[in-house]
Amino acid sequence: MTNEEILAQFGPRESMEYDVVVVGGGPAGLATAIRLKQLNADLSVVVLEKGSEAGAHILSGAVMDPRAITELFPNWKELGAPLNQPVSGDDILFLSETGATRTPDFLVPRNFHNDGCYVVSLSNVVKWMAQQAESLGVEVFAGFAAAEVLFDEQGRVKGVATGNMGVKKDGEPGDDFQLGMELHGKYTVFAEGARGHLGKQLLAKYRLTEGKDVQTFAIGIKELWEVPADKAQPGKVVHTAGWPMTDDTFGGGFLYHLDGNQVTLGFVIGLDYQNPHMSPFEEMQRWKAHPAIRAHLEGGKRIGYGARAINNGTPQALPKTVFPGGALVGCDAGYLNAARIKGSHAAIKSGMLVAEAAASALASGRAQDELVEYPAAFEKSWLFEELQQTRNFKLWFKKGKTVGQLMTGIEQWLLPKLGVQSPPWTLHNHKADHQALKPASACAPIAYPKPDGKITFDRLSSVFISNTNHAEDQPAHLTLKDASVPVATNLATYAGPESRYCPAGVYEFVKNDDGSDRLLINAQNCVHCKTCDIKDPTQNIVWVTPEGSGGPNYVGM
Repeated sequence: MTNEEILAQFGPRESMEYDVVVVGGGPAGLATAIRLKQLNADLSVVVLEKGSEAGAHILSGAVMDPRAITELFPNWKELGAPLNQPVSGDDILFLSETGATRTPDFLVPRNFHNDGCYVVSLSNVVKWMAQQAESLGVEVFAGFAAAEVLFDEQGRVKGVATGNMGVKKDGEPGDDFQLGMELHGKYTVFAEGARGHLGKQLLAKYRLTEGKDVQTFAIGIKELWEVPADKAQPGKVVHTAGWPMTDDTFGGGFLYHLDGNQVTLGFVIGLDYQNPHMSPFEEMQRWKAHPAIRAHLEGGKRIGYGARAINNGTPQALPKTVFPGGALVGCDAGYLNAARIKGSHAAIKSGMLVAEAAASALASGRAQDELVEYPAAFEKSWLFEELQQTRNFKLWFKKGKTVGQLMTGIEQWLLPKLGVQSPPWTLHNHKADHQALKPASACAPIAYPKPDGKITFDRLSSVFISNTNHAEDQPAHLTLKDASVPVATNLATYAGPESRYCPAGVYEFVKNDDGSDRLLINAQNCVHCKTCDIKDPTQNIVWVTPEGSGGPNYVGM
């Protein structure tokens, strides 16, 4: 049954009214809700979070700049925010296949300076923020996925509807079927993270990207380790460039020492890579085997795994962030500083800015108009200034690794020393990531080493420790516009890249009884990274919202 047929049979849906509805319980969404209640305790605010609990779907490096959270909670230390481990030192390493060269401290560009920052589990920070939100009177509904944007007769956003529960794989309501609920708000703020499912629809409906650069993304693959006490270096921050990436692919690694003998590490690869034989997951595994990385991990135990698409954060690609009845915040819009490898402070700040605009509008009796005060305030903020300083970072690397490294040195090391804080030139991008793949016949296959089970691992054992789960008898949330395309085009021309770019083993090509090929979609493995929605060369895969509480359940990530 279609959703329309279900509504015709079981509807209408119940509805609840709020001043502000927030979609997404990450740092941006929670900062929005918290700031609203700080400004006016009488406002009714609800946060919808599709994960089983706050923080369950949160995955980030993370070295956190405390500037925004200090603005939100000047007394965050007294309140027990889990920013426990200050950065104690930075290493920037350039890797060859077996060697590593450390950048002297005096040559480190400003974007890689982490003085005053903290190594954190962003998942734990978000759990704490949810507690603070609830203590202020915010209603946080975890396990409820916003599946549909609701519009009024004038075409303004009036809220969202949660997904139906208990729909079977064949689309028919099961014995435990529950109709979704509508949440109406005078304003609705979308904070779904990079490549948000509803945000993507809003960008198209309101033409929010007209006149803007094309936004690009990367995939970040992360692991959490427990290491022996003699290997622990609390606060140590390591970033790497070079091997195993080739000159035409943007990528690099990070390794951060938390407190409690834990190490968080990962690898980031731009999704504009060209070789369809590349596997970001396998690249991350062989990066770990490099002597400079292995030295931190030997004798340790891997305890967490996850992956997430990341905005590349160029302000040239930032869409119009407001529309009638709502706004985009955080990575749903693209407020990430890729050069600093940081997004949580930008997410929190953008949430605060939209909350201040919405609180002012509601106080003056306005509702469902465009919150023009929000983008205006952003352009006067320190976040705008920061993003302008690093606006060319990713785009230089599109011109090659050597050019990227050279120009980062000029823009982030030399110019500031000359008193020029923002580069006097601006690069632009007009090509989407999915357009970058070359035919498989034009690229060399890549032979990846087999995992050793100690430092390197396979996909399925990795997904297992992400605690990923979806109800088996539900419609697949990874849908195809045309079921013939994966074999006829993707496999024939690009050697089936979906079987490699997915970090969770969701997609695999199998043989039918007659020897023909078909694409098998293991939707239960999906960690909600959104890479397929971004990288599929034919844009035939569409990620839709699964049943609430499904997906990964990250612990300490």
